[in-house]
Amino acid sequence: MKINDGGERRAEWGRGAMTEETRAARRPGRRVPEVRCRTGAVPAPRVPDGREPGRAPGATTGLWLAVTRTGGDTVVAAVTGEIDVHTADTLRARLIELHDAGHRRLVVDFGAVPFCDAAGLGALVAAHNHVAAGGGEIVLAGVRPAQLRLLRITGLHRLFALYAGVGDAVAAEGTSTTSR
Repeated sequence: MKINDGGERRAEWGRGAMTEETRAARRPGRRVPEVRCRTGAVPAPRVPDGREPGRAPGATTGLWLAVTRTGGDTVVAAVTGEIDVHTADTLRARLIELHDAGHRRLVVDFGAVPFCDAAGLGALVAAHNHVAAGGGEIVLAGVRPAQLRLLRITGLHRLFALYAGVGDAVAAEGTSTTSR
């Protein structure tokens, strides 16, 4: 190591012209905020044998879908729980089952859905495509503001009719306009 007239330190390797100025030690970088999983989530209701209603024995997820009422070709399906990569396939399969059981119009009550990610949106679109191909429709009711924003950002508010509540959605049978 040599020090030149200006007080700079230079490291020299071999005979070469290759030099590296040493600099004052840098401040440590910013700490990245720690990411933690959400805790305290309320588990979905279970039937006496420990599984969720509508699920095969031994199969459990954080999603619950219950048929709350039917009338004519319309069925109301109340969804409870988070819709994410772990539960999206369950939602898609249950909605398709309801349509295949003869219900032309599916009103999906999102009032008890605190979270829905891209996988959940993909499941809704897949179910919509299946139902629409069979001459039916899926409408969403009680969508929370955060999910409504996500539907608008992705443009899916144009694909699904949206209603403030289940009563509005059921009363609007035969129309395909969005109310929000």
